[in-house]
Amino acid sequence: MFSTAISVFKNKEIRKRILFTLLMLFIFRFGASIPVPGVDSTALIAGMGDNSLLGLMNLLGGGNFERFSVFAMGVGPYITASIIIQILSMDVIPALSELSKQGQIGRKKIDRYTRYLGVALCLFQSLTMTYAFDKSYGILEDNAVSTFLFVSIVLTAGTMFLLWLGDQISAKGIGNGVSMIIFAGIVSNFPAQFTSAYNALCTGESAPANGSVLFGLYCLTFVIIIVFVTLMNTANRRIPIQYTSSGAIKAKTNELTYLPLKINSASVMPVIFASSVMVAPVTIASFFPSNGFTRWLTNVLNFSSWHGLILYVVLIILFTFFYTNLQVDPEKISENLSKSSTYIPGIRPGNDTKNYVSKVLNRITVVGSIALAFIAILPYAIPLVMPALSNTNVGLGGTGVIIVVGVAIETVKSLTSQVTQKTYKGFLTH
Repeated sequence: MFSTAISVFKNKEIRKRILFTLLMLFIFRFGASIPVPGVDSTALIAGMGDNSLLGLMNLLGGGNFERFSVFAMGVGPYITASIIIQILSMDVIPALSELSKQGQIGRKKIDRYTRYLGVALCLFQSLTMTYAFDKSYGILEDNAVSTFLFVSIVLTAGTMFLLWLGDQISAKGIGNGVSMIIFAGIVSNFPAQFTSAYNALCTGESAPANGSVLFGLYCLTFVIIIVFVTLMNTANRRIPIQYTSSGAIKAKTNELTYLPLKINSASVMPVIFASSVMVAPVTIASFFPSNGFTRWLTNVLNFSSWHGLILYVVLIILFTFFYTNLQVDPEKISENLSKSSTYIPGIRPGNDTKNYVSKVLNRITVVGSIALAFIAILPYAIPLVMPALSNTNVGLGGTGVIIVVGVAIETVKSLTSQVTQKTYKGFLTH
């Protein structure tokens, strides 16, 4: 790892890619400080309170949502559009299914359709959210129709500009551009999070007597969670496979290779899905006058109650199985093994191989879904252990840590592969 870091900074081209990425992220953070004209962000911050859906949108936007900056919507609409298009491509719409099988050309067309849908979703979300916030919190100085349209267009333009920045990072920088933007937004909130934890535990009249010890435990727990999430993201179940004598690699006929299946193939998507399902009804209900039904709904879907957390865990587990089966297709794996003249020792090719891969995938997904649920509920469980943190936004774990660790791992892999590629080129030129 240390040698890889040295090689990265020694390589001129990779060094330029890193600097370019940092420049794009600086532009992103600079834009995050520019508020939308005519919006009172202080009223929004005061009104948001503990709204979990707004907290999730604020997370994906890197803290820009609560400030209602020009990047307030973040890349959330594009991510939602990507999920919708991906689901529709699973034989729901035949035309999209055909495009998904056409290689690079098909992927470009699908990406174009995803961006069109992202623009439509961003316009709709920004318009409805601005209207709802103005009705609830009075965030607009002028509530004319033209003002709503102006704010919506500004927010949509900000999201599209972020996608352009992401494209530039993907083409000329390091890692996936959209992921890097989300990563930078989340990481930028870490200093404020630790400062808030320190103030809650070590300073002020309400700080506990053993506040310094608790703050040390807080920092240690944060590191342990990162290590745990890293292990969860990198762990996989290796299924042994073997080439037949008629295979393409006859020299390795008697040697075993492995088919890796990740324990957490769904990444952070189940947490986002489950959070949206839990908090969307409560958020919509909050825009209407309080009555018996809205109070009952808020109580049932409350993350601070045991029944709410249990429902949250169940939803995460269900969505983990759902999204894993979207990402990993045992039937396609079985077909690819047959085409490459390989087989799983002791398992017949075809339907038996598909059933075996499906059984193994379901077993490891049980472990992955439980681990994912454990990380996701930590922000709501930690304040129960440390009551001094109950009124501060310093929860550990959750969606943010999973995203940060996942993006960091993929970026390191990308850098390592680029260093290796440059090494091979250097070897060949000599």
